[in-house]
Amino acid sequence: MILWWNTENLFDTRNDPSAGDDEFTPDGSKRWTQKKLELKQLRIRLVLDAIHASPDYRRYPDILAFAETENRGVFAGSLGKTGTSAYKILYYESPDPRGIDIGLAYNPRSVRLTSSKAYRVPIENDKPTRPVIVAGFSAGRHPFHVVLNHWPSRSFDREWSEQKRMVAARVTRHIADSLRMADTKADIIIMGDFNDEPENRSLRQVLGSSSDAAKVRSGCTTLLYNCWSGYDGIGSYSYRNRWEHIDQILLSCGMLDRKGLSVPDRPFRCFYFPDMLDRTGKKPYSTFYKGKFKGGYSDHLPLLLKVATETD
Repeated sequence: MILWWNTENLFDTRNDPSAGDDEFTPDGSKRWTQKKLELKQLRIRLVLDAIHASPDYRRYPDILAFAETENRGVFAGSLGKTGTSAYKILYYESPDPRGIDIGLAYNPRSVRLTSSKAYRVPIENDKPTRPVIVAGFSAGRHPFHVVLNHWPSRSFDREWSEQKRMVAARVTRHIADSLRMADTKADIIIMGDFNDEPENRSLRQVLGSSSDAAKVRSGCTTLLYNCWSGYDGIGSYSYRNRWEHIDQILLSCGMLDRKGLSVPDRPFRCFYFPDMLDRTGKKPYSTFYKGKFKGGYSDHLPLLLKVATETD
């Protein structure tokens, strides 16, 4: 089982001179104290425990990735002393001026890390953004790759910022093409907060996102299956009380062929329980809202993917 979650500003309380984290300190504008951090970490652990308790899963994720983590220490501390304590961590520091990264953890009892690399997203004449991270794993004798993304935001204007996401999409596409050049039916899972929806140009035209599994199976070198296809639940993020699908999981054709690693029927879910939504039920119960501390879980909901092997 694999989890993706933008956990919303998972900062420690210390002032790091090399990062723009001044507001997330006890004396900063967010008044980010140890008590608030511990509440947020408690909520993260509650979500992981709820997944473990769910009759649909009965386990902690074998691989999980969080966006918007400040550093390895606060990421590891947020996993805590739950059943996730067996995790090993893969962590790359980001050049993002806010100091937010993507943290990845995996259970070495079920998967083995074989390789990893962070790819820079070359946005000219602008602030640097998060890298695209690729991690190679094996489950038993079956190799697969996980590609992690947190693309530039839609801040100020979606169309103005779109070109930045197009650049990020080309980096991710390059990674996918390189893996598929070595093996046309390589098992690849691409996930992240793309800050674009499945029908936007960066996903559809550049990355090759498709809602048609049959076309993906026949277009192994060009298309990726978007797991939101046919999903009838709510989205992972809400903007102006409209659910959006900017967090996504996409699969190569190799994940659809029932060989090596593959996905079973209904493998994808946007996971939540009622307390993870605000009182209206129209958006996630976030940590902050309009700059004010609310004490919730995150402004995004996590995504889960079930994966099977030939021997399952």
